[in-house]
Amino acid sequence: MIKRSVWLLVVLFNIIIAQAQDKKFSVHTIAFYNVENLFDTINDPTVNDEEWLMNGRQKWTTKKYKKKLANLSRVIAEIGTGENPNSPTIIGLGEVENRGVLEDLIKQPALINKDYGIVHFDSPDKRGIDVGFLYQKKHFKPTSYKNIPLIIRDGYIAEVEQNDDAKESGEAKVTAEYTGRIFTRDQLVVTGLLDGEEVSFIINHWPSRSGGEKKSSPNREAAAALNKKIIDSLYKINPNTKLITMGDLNDGPYNKSIKKVLGAKGVKEEVKQGGLYNPMEEMSERGIGTLAYRDAWDLFDQMIITEPLIKKDYTSFRFWKAGVYDKQFLKQPTGQYKGYPLRNSNGEVGFSDHFPVYLYLIKEIK
Repeated sequence: MIKRSVWLLVVLFNIIIAQAQDKKFSVHTIAFYNVENLFDTINDPTVNDEEWLMNGRQKWTTKKYKKKLANLSRVIAEIGTGENPNSPTIIGLGEVENRGVLEDLIKQPALINKDYGIVHFDSPDKRGIDVGFLYQKKHFKPTSYKNIPLIIRDGYIAEVEQNDDAKESGEAKVTAEYTGRIFTRDQLVVTGLLDGEEVSFIINHWPSRSGGEKKSSPNREAAAALNKKIIDSLYKINPNTKLITMGDLNDGPYNKSIKKVLGAKGVKEEVKQGGLYNPMEEMSERGIGTLAYRDAWDLFDQMIITEPLIKKDYTSFRFWKAGVYDKQFLKQPTGQYKGYPLRNSNGEVGFSDHFPVYLYLIKEIK
């Protein structure tokens, strides 16, 4: 009887596999890549690019710039091609100087045949870096796009004036001097039709940990609050909104900005209607990272998705799986930082100090 039951289970499993193999799916790779200081060689007086000039600290030459473009284009062309032969349909980018560097990038031999379009806005970041959005024109048609500024106040210096009269009355006069705004990257929101189906994207590069993780945490929590506000507004317009918010968040999946403020869940079953799923949380638990510091890996580059993308039917685009693109050629081959992302070092042009991340959206073809 036991043998018969086992045999029936084997037969049933083979039938299920055969049915799955008969199905065909449309697959799109969505990616994000912090390309680390993609600056051109032209002095722009409106941004802080002096370090990235020929006479600057980086000794940035046309030859080095072209090498950087070639390196990055190779990476972008190959992201996700282990499961999908096409390069990313959509890719968000961080740390680009301007639209011009994006135009130079998509003209590289490895990418020119992909026919990428560009969405870009200049942001007020004090380092002169922006986020950008590339899309394959044959698959994605933008219908709206907007840059949403992240307004963070640096705080106030309060002074309490207590003269003799104030002391007697118990009252004090308080004056406050505003210390200024923290200028950082805008959040880029793009909505469009992915093979005719509406999907939205938010491209992020949240404030850094300059000054320490704890001191700077409120800045990333403010970025998460803005992100949540955008997502909630889109959910309000369409409860079935399909959205991917992605970028270098400068926090890991377990930090307050993502777990508490954004409310992203690492387990699909815990995601309620109107909620968010973070597939990077499980990867972080397994020690996978996108950047390394003092021999510790962090997964700051993340892709977080709305609940409609994790439904179990595939009649429209759904999330399949996510990954970190960390091929060997992207790593330091030797030395103290062996295995780290291969960045610019000792005058040699590398790729970036971050690995790219990606996910697949799939839909059954009837």
